[in-house]
Amino acid sequence: MRETVVVLGEIEPVTIGESARPVVTLDLLPLVQGDVEDALRTDASVDIQQRAPGGVMNDVSIRGASFEQTLVLLNGLRLDDVETSHFNLDPPVPLLAIVGADVLHGSGSTLYGSDAIGGVIDLRTRKPEGDSLLLRAGGGSFASDEEGVLATLARTRFSETLAADRARSEGFQFDRDYRTQDVSSESWYKSALGTSDLLLAGDERLFGANLFFGNYPSWERTKGWFGALTQQFSEHTTASVAYRRHTDEFVLFRYQPSIYENNHIDQGYEGSVRDSRTLRHGLTLLTGLDETTDQIHSTNLGDHGRNRGAGYGELQWHGVRGSLTGGLREEVFSGGRVVSSPMGEGTLRLGEDWKLRGAVSYGFRLPTFLDLYYSDPTTVGNAKLAPESAWNYEGGADWYPSAKLAVSATVFTARQKNTIDYTRANSTQLWQATNLGALAFSGVESQVEWRATSSQQLRFSWTYLHGSQSALGSLQSEYVFNYPVNNGRATWLWHARQGLLLSTQLGVLERTKLAPVPSAPYAVWDLSIARDKGRWQPYVRATNLSSTGYQEIQGVAMPPRAVMAGVQIVLSRK
Repeated sequence: MRETVVVLGEIEPVTIGESARPVVTLDLLPLVQGDVEDALRTDASVDIQQRAPGGVMNDVSIRGASFEQTLVLLNGLRLDDVETSHFNLDPPVPLLAIVGADVLHGSGSTLYGSDAIGGVIDLRTRKPEGDSLLLRAGGGSFASDEEGVLATLARTRFSETLAADRARSEGFQFDRDYRTQDVSSESWYKSALGTSDLLLAGDERLFGANLFFGNYPSWERTKGWFGALTQQFSEHTTASVAYRRHTDEFVLFRYQPSIYENNHIDQGYEGSVRDSRTLRHGLTLLTGLDETTDQIHSTNLGDHGRNRGAGYGELQWHGVRGSLTGGLREEVFSGGRVVSSPMGEGTLRLGEDWKLRGAVSYGFRLPTFLDLYYSDPTTVGNAKLAPESAWNYEGGADWYPSAKLAVSATVFTARQKNTIDYTRANSTQLWQATNLGALAFSGVESQVEWRATSSQQLRFSWTYLHGSQSALGSLQSEYVFNYPVNNGRATWLWHARQGLLLSTQLGVLERTKLAPVPSAPYAVWDLSIARDKGRWQPYVRATNLSSTGYQEIQGVAMPPRAVMAGVQIVLSRK
């Protein structure tokens, strides 16, 4: 397990056994996991605050940082939405085309720029291994159904993946119905210049948003378009360009849209060049240039835009007994503001089985346009908001007593400045976007991964968090103080004979007493069974088997027990 290769947060691909930062590599198994969030939940340092199934507006945070302080990437390219971070975990690529995710715990701004205060999530798309056609259809609780198709073509110099899916549900409550659909095309071509990767994707999500943002039967419709070209010029140098467009139609009263409605259109452009070279044995230098342009046209927020450019470098030394890395990013914004993001990290090997590691890093985030300019009957933005920033400090140890067992533990603290939250003095006032003063999160995270047999894998993880709430005073918090004090996850994956796949996950979570909806600890148990070999692959996914009643977002109840069952047909040729 320590030989698993990771690239997130690293100059070059390294194994988990060599990495100085906690990086969790997660495989996505669409037969037993209904969406990306199901895979991310297996990491106890990741908190998913869900409003609805089907990938509908789910917030994600890492190590207690707010959902706005987590950077989401797709194949290393930014997905964070400049209108509002509620859409960050809203990938336009169908679930069948996503193979997994890498999760970096702690700041990643030196390499990735704004929004990476709490951590980084990089979604990875599937590369063809042969010619195949996959068809999937299922149905279940609350008049739900799902359909998907994946077609791949693999040749010596060219390969292609086409994918599409859709999902629908009448919802388990009034005004909690949804309909989603995604489509993508990804092409790879090998030439004398290097490998070219062209990704085109789009999605649409329509959903009832009852109580999502206050005591209103709201409705929302979003659309997204994403295009990216990554070109490898040599084994050292890669360049990327990307474009993202996102539209959002929000109706406060679903059946009386004339009372209050917003329409937003935002666009983002990204370009980057990255070069990594070995200067001498064990010494590697990474350099890069980034440029990002964001624009928005909105009936509520107005018309705004901003540009930023950055240059960065990291120098890494690898020796027999460990490694040392130092890096710096200089980012220049419209108007002349400059932000420096340094980092340093190191490892020390104690024999073959033990590794000590430590890191210090700086992260920052620009306010979204919603933070700055939004207003509705319950919420008011603040055009004078300052950017957020944080210093992260961590130290940990990894133990690999055998090829089947890996144990890790990390102690961390994050000292934040100008944290953005929505606060109010009492329930009769509006939520106001505010910069909080000194804020700190400290905690411990641990994980045990055990391959009990060649067919069974178990993962146990637990994260404890403590927040210093002195900056809040007597104010109420809408988002920042909804973090989990304790988050424990146990996952068992069993590949039995004849292709039988059994997956079960138990999560036990306790949120802080200062959360908008303080509650006792609660447990959620999911169980899935499928056949992942052969032409016909039936599956059954059962969620919240105990029908636990709980809320992850203030006032938004989560679904009770639900079942989705279907079949996947696979035609393939290696």
